[in-house]
Amino acid sequence: MTNMTILRSLTLAAGCWALVAAAQPASDTAADYSHAIGLTVSGKNAVVQLRLPQAVYLNARSADLRDLRVFNASGKALPFALVQTAAQSQASRREVPVTVFPVNAPGQAASVKNDVEIKTSADGSVTSVTSITTRHGAPLKSGADGARLEALVFDMGKAQGAPAAFDALSFTLPDAVTNYHAQVELEVSDDLRSWESLGYASLSWLANSERQTLTSNRMEFAPRAFRYARLSWREGTPIQFARIVAESPTLTDLPPAFDSVVLKPEPGKLAGDLVYNAAQAIPVRRMSLQFSDKNVVLPAVFGNYVELPALKGASTSRWEFRPQLQATFFQITQDGKLRKSGDVIVDDAHEARWVLRPTSAPSDAAPELKLSWLPATLVFMASGPGPYSMVFGRAGAKSAALDVAQVAPGFSAAELQAVEQAVAGQMKAGSVQAAAPSDAAAAGSAARNRMLMLWGVLLLGVCVLGFMAYRLIGQMKNSGE
Repeated sequence: MTNMTILRSLTLAAGCWALVAAAQPASDTAADYSHAIGLTVSGKNAVVQLRLPQAVYLNARSADLRDLRVFNASGKALPFALVQTAAQSQASRREVPVTVFPVNAPGQAASVKNDVEIKTSADGSVTSVTSITTRHGAPLKSGADGARLEALVFDMGKAQGAPAAFDALSFTLPDAVTNYHAQVELEVSDDLRSWESLGYASLSWLANSERQTLTSNRMEFAPRAFRYARLSWREGTPIQFARIVAESPTLTDLPPAFDSVVLKPEPGKLAGDLVYNAAQAIPVRRMSLQFSDKNVVLPAVFGNYVELPALKGASTSRWEFRPQLQATFFQITQDGKLRKSGDVIVDDAHEARWVLRPTSAPSDAAPELKLSWLPATLVFMASGPGPYSMVFGRAGAKSAALDVAQVAPGFSAAELQAVEQAVAGQMKAGSVQAAAPSDAAAAGSAARNRMLMLWGVLLLGVCVLGFMAYRLIGQMKNSGE
């Protein structure tokens, strides 16, 4: 290898070492973050979730929560995902009393399904049910001599007021009956001409000497909307139940659970403006003003300040107001009733501060600003020794959040909503080491260390090159002699 080749190799090595030194990643431990919240879990489940507390949004240093981490007791970073909270609904059941019409027929009747006349009114309500099986040419009426109960016809109510679907019937025995067993069939119809079987059920009531009753009094079936129904017996003696109730499943949408914070105003950079110091991590969905005065009307614009370069001849920069949304806020009392302006809806707006500028005459009102948002859900893998800690508050951090499929593979949305909820403890501030009082100072210190390392490597390379040049010059002199 010639001296020039060695020289070039050393130069390349010095450059590579300089690049490696400049690219050294910063530390990423729990102590590098300014705030921490302990997380308590049962230890029985691998996948755990937590609705992010308000403290996370107020103290995180990034709009997208990229400075959020979860660590176990050994200091190992745990995989996690941030999931937007899904809409919630509450299941309930509605009971609808059923109008019942008995179907009576002779003891030897072959089929009450085909030999029944059902009359209705103009709105579709059943008015009468008569067996058309005749004895001596006359229709058999309810209570006729020799007649017996064969079936029951139900009117579920007017179509307009009826529930969307039914999924069960519950039956109550007459007071005089204590023990009973039967197998019944339920058929449904919307026009009283075509009937569809929904299934069968065994109904039973068994009472002992102590008047304790073992009951199976419900008939369940797939949710189905229908106007009319017919109950017939396959086994057991038909009876007239004291009460029959249809059950309808109902899902009620629950209002989203917003978190909110109320901010006090401060004087703005420009006359008449009010400034509200918020946190850029808050994904604002709703904004409103809260007035202390009883009667106030305040047309105003929300926006923020943008710093512009100083004008020619000026020594300081200047500030410009950039509007974002406009609304009229008010609080007035009229006829003894208090009227307030509603929330202004925004789309996940992230601002470290909000500026309010009245659009009419200058106002003495200094309202408080209420910001509301929907917190995300943290889904993490509880692995390794506890306790676990969620840390946040570090400028310049890179996102460590994963896709939820990498944290909870194969989980459906319903399964994710049902996983264990971690319990968040009190927030602890100042977890960053004393040598690094702020994220900016920590970042500056790390940059200075990398710069010193870079200069050290470059200086070493210069020294090596100087030595090689000295050797080369010496060799050239010796060869010239």
